[in-house]
Amino acid sequence: MNSRSDHQANRQHDRSYFIGRQPILNRKQEIIGYELLFRAAGDHQAALYNDQAQASASVIASALSDFGLQDILGDKYGFLNITSAMLSSEVLELLPVEQSVLELLENVELDETARLRCTNLKSLGFRIALDDHIYHPDHAAFYNMVDIVKVDTLTTDPAKLPEIAASLRSYPVQLLAERVETVEMFEQCRECGFELFQGYFFERPAIISRKRIDASGIGMLKLLQQLHEDADINAIEEIFREDPGLTFQLLKLVNSVMTGTRDKIKSLRHAIMLLGIIQLRRWMQLSLFAGKDESGLNSPLLEMAAVRGRLMELLVLQESAGQRSTELAESAFLTGILSLLDALYETSMEQIVEGLNLSEDLAVALLRHEGRLGQLLLLAKKLERSEFAAVQELLASLSISLDQLLEAQLDAFSWRSSIATKKPGEQL
Repeated sequence: MNSRSDHQANRQHDRSYFIGRQPILNRKQEIIGYELLFRAAGDHQAALYNDQAQASASVIASALSDFGLQDILGDKYGFLNITSAMLSSEVLELLPVEQSVLELLENVELDETARLRCTNLKSLGFRIALDDHIYHPDHAAFYNMVDIVKVDTLTTDPAKLPEIAASLRSYPVQLLAERVETVEMFEQCRECGFELFQGYFFERPAIISRKRIDASGIGMLKLLQQLHEDADINAIEEIFREDPGLTFQLLKLVNSVMTGTRDKIKSLRHAIMLLGIIQLRRWMQLSLFAGKDESGLNSPLLEMAAVRGRLMELLVLQESAGQRSTELAESAFLTGILSLLDALYETSMEQIVEGLNLSEDLAVALLRHEGRLGQLLLLAKKLERSEFAAVQELLASLSISLDQLLEAQLDAFSWRSSIATKKPGEQL
């Protein structure tokens, strides 16, 4: 896409899709890529297309020309579902080689024709994955050629996982455990030798000890520079917006030094103003002397929190005719940022809300998904999990069109990606 206007023009074509991004993590629980799921509006039950190959071609063409893979993926890998017909199509060669993982669906017959085509794609630089794969020694030729084998942990007998992993580890492939929903399953798969993981286990920490969210070194340095240059509050606020960990520390700081204040925190700007620039400078000096560590920009929880906040903010701004800022939009951003702190801090959301002195609108949104903010938060959560039927219902109740959601989602992805610093190839 050459410009935002070009993007808007492209989006007028008849191709209404929902976009789903399911994070794929390494053993350190850092995001290395996303499986991209596209569903036509009204088609939420997996693949109900009359012509699945045509649908796949349409999805990839739209991803390239309408959405822009760079906007969706940032610096991460994109895992794209590939059908039998799509495997032989020249459309694949339009994809960015350095960022695409071609995921052969489980119904692709692993015959000699498929092997030769995969070998050709590998020679072009593509990475190949086998989706929902069931190990069989007859597929040795593929195991010696593909990069990743995905195993569905929900349909596999847990007692057989060590044997399956051991068989596959004898080949030069990475093992990816799919649908990992608990920390216990993550640990079991990791012990078996799986290197990549897909699922939402990271939202349900089982560790009892309390974690500490360290602000990123990048955010700290930016903030130090802005304070040194006496930047205005807009520039200072933007630094906090880019770093959920730093934002949380700010809110805790405000509540620590403003004990007894009657003001409830409504937004980032409000928190900064309550604290004041002098106190902010003092905090920075203390933090730097304390030697803050740089936290990973690839944390799945921080990534989701940042995208949630930006998506919710953009949806509110659309309602306000694109005004630069509104109080509700700022509250929407803060709601999204805070919505995963219970997982990050391994405590209840009730304790989080009580400890941060939040306004009633933010509190009921975070605790019970009530009010406009609460419903927007629920929409963001359902979209993350690719629960497109629920997304459609929420769009109707919120009077938000699919086009509005798609535009806000792409803008949120692009905004978050602009913060990233690593390049594809450094992580997989």
